[in-house]
Amino acid sequence: MNLLYERWLPIRRNTGQVEWIAPYQIAEPDIVAFSANRADFNGALAQLMIGLLQTTTPVNDESDWEALYDTSPTAETLTSWFAPIAEAFELDGDGARFMQDFSLTATGGAECKIDALLIDASGSAAIDKNTDHFVKRDTTKGMCPHCAAIALFTLQTNAPAGGAGHRTSLRGGGPLTTLVVATPARSLWHDLWLNVKPQRLFLQEGGDAKKTNPIFTFPWLADIGKIQSAGGETQPSQTHPHHLFWAMPRRIRLDFTAVRTGDCDVCKRVSQQLLGCYVTKPQGLNYKGVWRHPFSPYYADKEDWRPVHPQPGGFGYRHWLAWVLGLTQEKKSVQAAGVISYFLQERKKYQKSGQFRLWVFGYDMDNMKPRCWYETTFPLYSVADIERATQARLQNIVASRIQATEDVTFYLRRSVKQAWFGESDLRGDLSFVDKAFWDSTEADFYRQLSDLLTQARSANGIDMDDASFVIAMGERWHKVLVQSALKLFDIDIVGAGSIGQQNPRRVAEAYNGLKRNLYGDALKTILRLPVAEKKSKPSKAGKKAKPETDVQPHLTA
Repeated sequence: MNLLYERWLPIRRNTGQVEWIAPYQIAEPDIVAFSANRADFNGALAQLMIGLLQTTTPVNDESDWEALYDTSPTAETLTSWFAPIAEAFELDGDGARFMQDFSLTATGGAECKIDALLIDASGSAAIDKNTDHFVKRDTTKGMCPHCAAIALFTLQTNAPAGGAGHRTSLRGGGPLTTLVVATPARSLWHDLWLNVKPQRLFLQEGGDAKKTNPIFTFPWLADIGKIQSAGGETQPSQTHPHHLFWAMPRRIRLDFTAVRTGDCDVCKRVSQQLLGCYVTKPQGLNYKGVWRHPFSPYYADKEDWRPVHPQPGGFGYRHWLAWVLGLTQEKKSVQAAGVISYFLQERKKYQKSGQFRLWVFGYDMDNMKPRCWYETTFPLYSVADIERATQARLQNIVASRIQATEDVTFYLRRSVKQAWFGESDLRGDLSFVDKAFWDSTEADFYRQLSDLLTQARSANGIDMDDASFVIAMGERWHKVLVQSALKLFDIDIVGAGSIGQQNPRRVAEAYNGLKRNLYGDALKTILRLPVAEKKSKPSKAGKKAKPETDVQPHLTA
C-alpha cells in the first residue's frame, strides 16, 4: 500500500461531502478541509501535506509560487512531483515502511495494542490503577491501515515522553504549531500552499542540503545507525533540511500478520486489514541541537531558542503578539514561526487582497499525559507596508496592553479568592476567572489593534511623544479593563452567588481592593497614563511638609 497513490486522506468538499482521496488530488478546487474524526489527525495531516509539498516542489522563486497559488496545479503535476520519493511511502511489506523502523522485527521489541498510537489513549499506569475514567481502555481495538498511518505520523510529529529511551518529537513533547490559512476559505490547496516556501530559500535554512541520499530525509529507509550512532544524538548537520518534516523519534513497526476484517474504531469504515497491534523498541533518533522547525514559534531561554508548547488555559490574544510579530523584552523573547514571518514580510500582494488568519493548535502535555488539545485561529494583520520603526512602536503598545491585562487578571483572581475564602490558605482552581476575563476583553483588543494599525499607516504614524494620542489610547484600554473586571466580580462571579452564602464584609473589602488596584499607579504606568505626584514625607524633625496647592500629573516614560 503506497500512501502517495492510495486514497487514504479524509477530506470535506464545499458541498459538505466527506470522502477519501490520494495526495495527488489535494489541489482539487472544491476540497476545503481535512475531515478526520480526530482534531489531532487533521492538524497532523496539514503538516504532512505541507511537508510533502515542501519536500518535492521544484518551485524556486516567488513568481512561480504565485502562479500555483493563483491557479492550482493539476493531479498530473503533483504526481510528477511525488514520484521520485514513492519508495518512502510504502506502509506495509517486507522492506522500508512509512514512518516505521527499518530493522525492527516482530520478535525484536515489545508488543503494544494499536490504541497506544493515539496520544490520548489510556496509559498502562491508568489501566493498572483503574483511573481511566474519561478516556476508557479498549475503545480502539482495531484500526484500518489509513487511520493507522495517520496515527503513526501524528505520534511521531507530537511524540511526548514515553519512558526510558522512548524519544520525544523533534520539537519536544506536544509542540505548538502555527500555520497561515485564508479566510474565507478558498480551498485546502490554498491553505497548504501558503505555508510552502520557494525551495531555494528553504534549503538555505538548516540541515545539510548536500546530503541528498533519501535516508537523510526519510530515516526509515535504512537502519537508524546510518544517521545516529548507538546512544548518540541527531543534529541538523547530520540530515537533509527536509528531514524535519519526517522526523522519526519512535521505533515502531505495524503488525500486518494478524489483521482481520471489521469496522475501524476511528473512522468507522469497514476494513479488510484491521490492525490490532504493533511492535516498539526504545532508542530511536535523539534530536538535539539547533533545530528550527518552520511551523513553531521559539522562545529564548538561558542556553538557546526552544520551541513553544501549549500550556494550561489555552490560546488567547495574550499570545497574538509573540506568535505573529514576535516579542523582545528584557525577560521574554519570542520569535514567530518561520512560515508566519516569511508570509508577513514577503507575500504582501496577497495580504492586501484578502484576509488571513493564524491557525494555532497542539497538545498541552503533562510529561506523557495529555491535559488538553487546544485549537483556534487568530486574525493575521498585514504589517509589511509599515516602516520598521513604526512597527517597533506598535509592538511596544500592544505588549503594554497585554501586560496590563495580565496584571488585572491577577488582581481579579486575587479579589475573587479573597471574597470567597478571605486570607486563608485554601486553594482551588480559579483558572476560569482568568479565562472569563481574557474572553471578555478579546473583541475590544482586536478593535484597538485594528485602530492602531490604521494609525500606523497614517501620515502621522504612531508618535509616542504625542501625549494626547498616548493618553487617549491608554485611557481607552484602561476603561475596557476596569469595566470588564468590575462586571465579572460584581455580577458574573462573586455577585452571582447566593447572598446567604456570602460574607458581605469580606466581599466589600475584596471589591474595594480590586478598585484600588484598577485605578492604581502601577496599572496607569504600564499604560503610560498620568499618575499623581506623591506628596512629600514628613521631615525627620516631625514637621510636616507644606501641602502642595496643585498636584500636577506627569506622563511616565
